[in-house]
Amino acid sequence: MTKSALICGISGQDGALLAKLLLGKGYRVFGTSRDAEMSRFANLVQLGIRDQVTTLSMTLTDFRSVLQVFSEARPDEVYNLAGQTSVGLSFAQPVETLESIAFGTLTLLEVLRFMGGKTRLYNAASSECFGETTSDAPATERTPFHPRSPYGVAKATAFWEVANYREAYGLFASSGILFNHESPLRPARFVTRKVVRAATRIAAGSGETLRLGALHVVRDWGWAEDYVEAMWRMLQLDEASDFVVATGTSHSLEYFVARCFDLLGLDWQRHVEIDPGLMRATDIATSHGDPGKAARLLGWRYTVDFDQLLRRLIAAEVASAPA
Repeated sequence: MTKSALICGISGQDGALLAKLLLGKGYRVFGTSRDAEMSRFANLVQLGIRDQVTTLSMTLTDFRSVLQVFSEARPDEVYNLAGQTSVGLSFAQPVETLESIAFGTLTLLEVLRFMGGKTRLYNAASSECFGETTSDAPATERTPFHPRSPYGVAKATAFWEVANYREAYGLFASSGILFNHESPLRPARFVTRKVVRAATRIAAGSGETLRLGALHVVRDWGWAEDYVEAMWRMLQLDEASDFVVATGTSHSLEYFVARCFDLLGLDWQRHVEIDPGLMRATDIATSHGDPGKAARLLGWRYTVDFDQLLRRLIAAEVASAPA
């Protein structure tokens, strides 16, 4: 029989790419938005799959709203990708961030329990839960959490909610602790998209200056399509478990910027200025992940390395630029 999947947060990068993956596997796909009739679902349109997805209105913090959607979709699998997604914005909107992520996840878990607990749940956790990790001791599933942003705090809370419901009620509920993953579907406010967009405009002669915050921060960047494959694989296991998903290789933002400009034939130092106003109140200096468990139990490994990632982002930006 055809499986059905419900993607909470389908309008975002991961939601749209996951929808494409599941449709390719023969799933019937449902996706939610607070107001499905008014939402443009631009990422689904860009991927050419808008008419293949059934979209429904749902507010994740409203039990009745979630229950109605579950009753209509009757999903075999649920992917919880909803909530406020920006680390930087979480400092300006901490209450919204906590409510949409932590309270929303709790509501979803309660509905799953109420419906009998047969639906499998994937929950999007984040490397921001860990706080600082080093190349000598990269984060594993056993690394203690020490989040350094309201976003990280909310994601850590949701992670432990999922673990508690799995243990207390026997739900098949797994969290993917995903490190940074990019694609051309990233919103412009994310620093990777900001850098690539500005660099391609400068290469085309815009003459602008790119303003950035801390360049010393180190992140593990991967290709988003690889990461949604890991999400799906987690729900195909016999037993639920949590997984770190990362490439295992990290780079500084300065190197990201320098390499991006270099691929466009530019010297980044001539076009970039540091803006103290873009510094966060607290930030993670270094972030390193160990995807060993995902490799062993999921058979998962990234397919796009850092340089390929940059080349793809640049190519997509150049292709979408106005003529």
